[in-house]
Amino acid sequence: MSLRPVIVGAGPAGVRAAQALVAHGLRPVVVDEAPRWGGQIYRQPPEGFTRPKEALYGFEAGRADALHGAMAAILDKVDYRPDTLVWSAEGGKLDLLHHGAMSTLAYSHLIVATGATDRVLPFPGWTLPGVYTLGAAQVALKFQGCAIGSRVVFAGTGPLLYLIAYQYAKAGAKVAAVLDTASFAGKAAAVPAMLRQPALLAKGLYYLGWLRAHGVAVHQGVELAAAEGGERVQAMHWRKAGREHRIDCDAVGFGYALRSETQLADLLGCRFAYDGLQRGALPERDAAGRSSVAGVYLAGDGAGIMGADAAEWAGERAALALLADTGQLTDSLRALWLEQRLARVAAFRRGLERAFPFPDGWAAAAPNELVVCRCEEITAGELRRCVADTGAREMNRLKALTRVGMGRCQGRTCGVAAAEILAQACAAQPDAVGRLRGQSPIKPLPFSAMLAPAAKQEAA
Repeated sequence: MSLRPVIVGAGPAGVRAAQALVAHGLRPVVVDEAPRWGGQIYRQPPEGFTRPKEALYGFEAGRADALHGAMAAILDKVDYRPDTLVWSAEGGKLDLLHHGAMSTLAYSHLIVATGATDRVLPFPGWTLPGVYTLGAAQVALKFQGCAIGSRVVFAGTGPLLYLIAYQYAKAGAKVAAVLDTASFAGKAAAVPAMLRQPALLAKGLYYLGWLRAHGVAVHQGVELAAAEGGERVQAMHWRKAGREHRIDCDAVGFGYALRSETQLADLLGCRFAYDGLQRGALPERDAAGRSSVAGVYLAGDGAGIMGADAAEWAGERAALALLADTGQLTDSLRALWLEQRLARVAAFRRGLERAFPFPDGWAAAAPNELVVCRCEEITAGELRRCVADTGAREMNRLKALTRVGMGRCQGRTCGVAAAEILAQACAAQPDAVGRLRGQSPIKPLPFSAMLAPAAKQEAA
């Protein structure tokens, strides 16, 4: 089989991986679910959109422009396939969906750079119209230049919380409040570790200071209670120091940092291990990005949340590993430098997780009537009753008995919360209840595609 590398994802990791392969004379296939390269962090607006990059990306405008330009410069040297979903993988082949047509793509080597999605912990009222994840709120602003509401509350925790609140306020939207479940004391204690990346720390402090200087109320150490509303969300309730609070709003953006998109790595047979820092199972990889499956490499947030800068370095490092594994001469000093940069970011991430910790008491406080899986309308109480009645202690068993995670999101939205409820209900640690196994199709397929003529197969 001839050398045919394929990259899944055209965010920071995928673009830098493609650039490295092209520099060594290869022509990779780059499969991208989005209509244009850049990933979520540097998502490009539609053609003809006039909002400048400084307004879209803020401090990151320079990095966004550099990444967009890097891919533009090699478009004639890669086989770029936008608007293309990888919905399954097996036996050295990827199953694709592009504009309703299915096809099969064979590869000799594969770099998986699938990125991340919001980590969701529901609260009463989270299914009301006007309640969005932080990622969705950011997509609306970047891709269409519109806000999710005229008076928005941002809630949850993590660096993304402050970044998006800043982006909205900077764009002229009314940010009613920022409600952070992490405490100020925890952030202060994490500063020494975060000093390993002083520029990133400075940006975070700037966002917080800017918001406060412009009259945005920032409340830390809170507990989200409920969203109130009828046809649309009308207010947000929260608690702090035993006191109840309420604020009017017509939209809420919420999330608890990010979770890696690992379904494709799972279908490829990669070995997983529980990562206590990121509170979830992640595919194993070495310092260069090699997975447990020969010829499969992992890069960027899809293998562990590290941020956009680290994703660029990881994408290049994975490409260099692929080249070395196929007998090509690479720059060993560059590879070492990339690994050192990634190690520094890993140390910074440990500080970041301490500053914005997972709310350990969430599951115990979740009321029985809280909808955990909105696709199948499964409540926390139903999950707890299943554990009590059947003795279920593993996520896939819970899924089989309750249908949690069987809906359109395939557990992307509800999986984290369901695992926390299961662990709490059976008095176990989250690492003991397992993870939802990846299923094909990774994302829903239209019936029209399945009724179409036989899929085209491309040999490697």
